[in-house]
Amino acid sequence: MATKIRLQRGGRKSYAFYRIVIADARAPRDGRFTEKIGTYNPNTNPATVDLNFERALYWVETGAQPTDTVRNILSREGVYLMKHLKGGVKKGAFDEATAQKKFDAWKADKQNGLNKIAEADAKAKKDAAAKELAQEKKLNEEIAKKVAEKKAAAEAAKAEEEAAKAAEAAAAETPAEDAPAEAPAEAPAAE
Repeated sequence: MATKIRLQRGGRKSYAFYRIVIADARAPRDGRFTEKIGTYNPNTNPATVDLNFERALYWVETGAQPTDTVRNILSREGVYLMKHLKGGVKKGAFDEATAQKKFDAWKADKQNGLNKIAEADAKAKKDAAAKELAQEKKLNEEIAKKVAEKKAAAEAAKAEEEAAKAAEAAAAETPAEDAPAEAPAEAPAAE
């Protein structure tokens, strides 16, 4: 029986979620499997992998062939590094404690790298939000300036209109007072 380590699709349309399974190579993709060793969610950033490390290592050492995607996942999780280190222990190149120490150092270094990426991403989002806020403030100031100009123009027009009305009213009153009394109209001459 040719054993494969592969992904079994789950989830809904346009939102794939995978189980990492050990299955016979002849079985259908979503069909029977021997053992489930983890899950893989590519929809998160970074992709979320929940893996039973010991069982994955056991199956890799047993000779199960992973698909390309699963090989990348196992490599990122350190299964192949641990297999390599265990091979070094079997050959006598170093002892088990040294192998575990090397693996822990690699894992810590990888975690630091992931943390730096997450911090850079968070900083970029914060900077983008600050830039967007500054642009919005600038736009609001411009709008407020235009509104103030319109209000000032409306007030000036209103004041001008009131001044014109006052001048008109004053002009209407002034001629009546200043004008000499009109002589009574003469009666037309009789013929």
